[in-house]
Amino acid sequence: MRHPRIITIANQKGGVGKTTTAINLATALAAIGERALILDLDPQGNASTGLGIDRKDRLRSSYDVITEHATIAEAAMETAVPGLSIVPSTLDLLGVEMEIAGAPDRALRLRKAIRGSADDYSYILIDCPPSLNLLTLNAMTAADSVLVPLQCEFFALEGLSQLLDTVAQVRRSINPDLVIQGIVLTMYDGRNNLANQVVADVRAHMGDKVYDTIIPRNVRISEAPSYGKPAILYDLKCAGSQAYLQLASEVIRQERRLRAA
Repeated sequence: MRHPRIITIANQKGGVGKTTTAINLATALAAIGERALILDLDPQGNASTGLGIDRKDRLRSSYDVITEHATIAEAAMETAVPGLSIVPSTLDLLGVEMEIAGAPDRALRLRKAIRGSADDYSYILIDCPPSLNLLTLNAMTAADSVLVPLQCEFFALEGLSQLLDTVAQVRRSINPDLVIQGIVLTMYDGRNNLANQVVADVRAHMGDKVYDTIIPRNVRISEAPSYGKPAILYDLKCAGSQAYLQLASEVIRQERRLRAA
């Protein structure tokens, strides 16, 4: 396997726990001694805010990386989590598609940037915008795998089908090595019959691609970003943090099997 290991966290729907998953999984990886980097590709910049990076301090960003005005090494910022850095996002990303749309390498910008200056990290997690646009395409082109947070709601499988089609297209056209890392079910409420049906349906359709860990609805997870902390640091004992630690354990075991293969 090439180094670093690159995992894109994507879902075209917003509010499914994508950024929360990126932050807490990266924190858990850093906690076991891995050097981790989050690339914030969402113009809203929630991953950056959730790790305590003030907007006024984002002098270089993922926009500069995509437009080739800065390297990852130049744009990366240390966070309060030892071993975890982030390339922050700014609202400049809103216009980046128009800027690079005519460039022949428009889908390869991120892959080139990572290959050029990201050797200090063992894991890079890319937090995508909630749409299947050129930024998400860059993320999938650069990645080894895609991790999909999936909310336990009625249209979950419909949205998943669209995302899997996109992954298949990227694999056929530009990144033949791209695979589905796994699907993590989020915002689960066991009192809701629909949520239980969604879990059953997703497991029936996707089998062992679905992680055993399910992330519950949890107030403490929702509160953590406003304090600029991962949930794991904000309240380690809450149900949400414990679930993300279990998810991280699953991902780490999966990665170790891959390294040993």
